[in-house]
Amino acid sequence: MAGRTVIDRIWDAHVVAELGGGRALLHIDRIFLHERMGPALLGGLAAAGRRPAQPGLVFGVMDHTVDTKPTRSESTAGGGTFIETFRQRIAQAGIRAFDLDDPRQGIVHVVSPEQGIALPGCTLVCPDSHTCTLGGIGALAWGIGSTEGEHAVATQTLVRPAPRRMQIRFDGRLGAGVGAKDLVLALIARFGVEGGQGCAIEFTGEAVRALGIESRLTLCNMTVEFGAWTGLVAPDDTTIDWIAGRPFAPEGAVWDRAVAHWRTLVSDDDAVWDETRSIDASTLAPQLTWGTSPEQAVAIDQAVPDPADAPDRQRRAAMERALAYMDLQPGAPLLGTPIEAAFIGSCTNSRLPDLREAAAVLRGRKVAVGLKALVVPGSMQVRAAAEAEGLDRIFTEAGFEWRKSGCSLCFFSGADDFGGARRVISTTNRNFEGRQGPGVRTHLASPATVAASAIAGRIADARVIERI
Repeated sequence: MAGRTVIDRIWDAHVVAELGGGRALLHIDRIFLHERMGPALLGGLAAAGRRPAQPGLVFGVMDHTVDTKPTRSESTAGGGTFIETFRQRIAQAGIRAFDLDDPRQGIVHVVSPEQGIALPGCTLVCPDSHTCTLGGIGALAWGIGSTEGEHAVATQTLVRPAPRRMQIRFDGRLGAGVGAKDLVLALIARFGVEGGQGCAIEFTGEAVRALGIESRLTLCNMTVEFGAWTGLVAPDDTTIDWIAGRPFAPEGAVWDRAVAHWRTLVSDDDAVWDETRSIDASTLAPQLTWGTSPEQAVAIDQAVPDPADAPDRQRRAAMERALAYMDLQPGAPLLGTPIEAAFIGSCTNSRLPDLREAAAVLRGRKVAVGLKALVVPGSMQVRAAAEAEGLDRIFTEAGFEWRKSGCSLCFFSGADDFGGARRVISTTNRNFEGRQGPGVRTHLASPATVAASAIAGRIADARVIERI
């Protein structure tokens, strides 16, 4: 018998029934809802006369449209109605929620592992495409639409076609100043936004095993930008140590049984993969996007690519459109390109180690005159932990606005904006036209690169800024 992958093991443990044609009915261990999609989903369920099958396994958060300003208003631009309606419907459904006054409130993909609700080997869904983030702790997690959401809440199951299984190896050790965000941007740039189309990915290799859990969450967060169904890192001692003692994590004898099970969630040495891809992580530099797709990225010290070098007409046209929108010229250096705003936040890079990374660059320095800079912690617990370490003072003394938790400027909802700034550098996951506001040109990068660029007022390499 051929060896099995960790994806096979988690999948097989959740099959309720084989439906033929490669499809299976899967048990769903946890469901998360947020105020942007939750009201319509629960409203549709109620209108059909259905209730949650297991309300204790469904959780709600307020994150997408919330006000992140320090004074936190209940009413944001378009968000107030979503929030109030969601409150009413989760109360009617008997669902636990982390509301704005809850010290556990935050971005759904930050809160779920932070609280120990998402666990290794579990299946978890949420009506948000970046649910794959939770693969960082070894969960099989994916984003769903409203119809699937209603089915999951009503039955605690979903029908899924079996995915293709892909192994992505990051061999070698990461160089100084290179992290998980750089790994995933390099991956997408090399193989394209359809490189993982429909696959479930296991990230392996020396560079991956050396990552902390928060970095593994960052890596898995952008598997959807790679076109994949989901991605994960098999749980190990690092995972188990990180989960131990979290509020919803198992305890006592149940914890012991859980850990024993989690240790079985590995791929066999002779596991069969539909596809394997490898990158030598030791060769990578910090990455930066130059265009309007996550695949349009290069090493920060490289020049803007030339569409004339594109392999086909379609790719050439896409590059030309991106350069026109971004107002960049082929062959021009990215380093030194002036920016007008900097953003640190989102489910990609808003956890405590991300804030520490940026603060290490900012300590004792000031952002460029006239530059708008915001930092939005991924949860109120991350915010409190950062304040306990004094990171908030480093940010504010440098000239960053220190916000409360929420999705904020990961996308433009009207709640937050960059004012008149049009070229920004951001730790978020998408750089589409208008993603962070009408006409805003977004360069995606790591927290360290964003911090260094905020100081310089132009795109800068954090590796050449002396850390104090």
